Amino acid sequence: PPAPSTRNDIRDCSTDPPYLPPTATNTTAGLAVLRDIMQTHGVHAYIVPSTDAHMSEYISERDARLGWLTGFTGSAGTAVVTQDKAALWTDSRYWTQAERELDCNWELQRTTSIESIGMWILKAVPEEGNVSLDPFLFSVDTWNSYRRALHGSGRTLLPLETNLVDQAWGDQRPLPSSSEIYSLPAEFTGSSWQEKVAGIRQRMEQHVRRPTAVLLSGLEETAWLFNLRGDDIPYNPVFYSYTLLTSKNISLFVEESRLSAAARDSLRSGCPGPLCVELQEYGQVSAHLRRYAQDNVTVWLGTEYTTYGLYGIIPQEKLLEENYSPVMMAKAVKNAHEQEMLRAAHVRDAVAVIQYLLWLQKTVPQGQVDEFSGARHIDALRWAQEHSRGPSFQSISASG
Repeated sequence: PPAPSTRNDIRDCSTDPPYLPPTATNTTAGLAVLRDIMQTHGVHAYIVPSTDAHMSEYISERDARLGWLTGFTGSAGTAVVTQDKAALWTDSRYWTQAERELDCNWELQRTTSIESIGMWILKAVPEEGNVSLDPFLFSVDTWNSYRRALHGSGRTLLPLETNLVDQAWGDQRPLPSSSEIYSLPAEFTGSSWQEKVAGIRQRMEQHVRRPTAVLLSGLEETAWLFNLRGDDIPYNPVFYSYTLLTSKNISLFVEESRLSAAARDSLRSGCPGPLCVELQEYGQVSAHLRRYAQDNVTVWLGTEYTTYGLYGIIPQEKLLEENYSPVMMAKAVKNAHEQEMLRAAHVRDAVAVIQYLLWLQKTVPQGQVDEFSGARHIDALRWAQEHSRGPSFQSISASG
């Protein structure tokens, strides 16, 4: 059939053959491989989220499992695959985009509610069927919502620590970041990481439950606590890590070879002693936590950023759970120096925006600027400002 206008260039699965726009991805091969792997594991339905193991709002290419499997590149969505069906749930921001990027293997569900996903699963999966997911990619709340949706239905919610999409993706999956993790100079932070650690330990002592440790899963928590930065996720100055901070020890789970010499020296400056940071392999966090939780301990964590996989390792009676960890709460209150730095950053950014508006005033009447070249120009003006590390999200550029 003739292609519709590019403005409405979306798939049409009702024609024979179906019409797919050039933006759609052929997902037939990837789905076939995933379904074979599901069969091997005795899985009848597999749930794939758009998140990473740290509940990050933005993710790296390596964690874009939903995008690889479905072709859909929006920032929020959930896919469910069975042996003969596949569906994607996303919100109204992305409905048109999904119709442009999905092929006809996929049903688009125009909602994000877990109740809706649960109803679909109950229709698609026979009783006694297994519904699986990777517990290290789902928050505690989301896991509990799926459990409630399937409760009493005869279907089993089965956590699988092997990620089936990663298996299907194989060696085509992007490698982990190898870029340098660096120290943020003291002139920007207003307090040393040692002072921050002391502040968190004080909160632990003052808490009525007297927790013995704080577990940090959110990437910005560890970055803030140790005054370290990286660029593992586009537009976000963070790096893959976990921290277990106890009253006597500090364990930082990170790829040690990526730390700059200055960062490593800073972390080791208090060794041996309670302000010595012990560097552990990033992948060892579960095993370490399992060992730690065997003793007489209480682990304080924020459920907003902790996955069900890590949460489930700690016995319920040894957990102190709040929505946000004490580090996230401390990070939210900026000291006087941080406030000064924020204002200075906004002034520098304002200069770039004013330069941009003047440039638009001169160049738009000549008919030489479109939204894309405009976005590139303001990015360049911002990069030219002192201390710039790039934009905090892709420029959203539109006119008319």
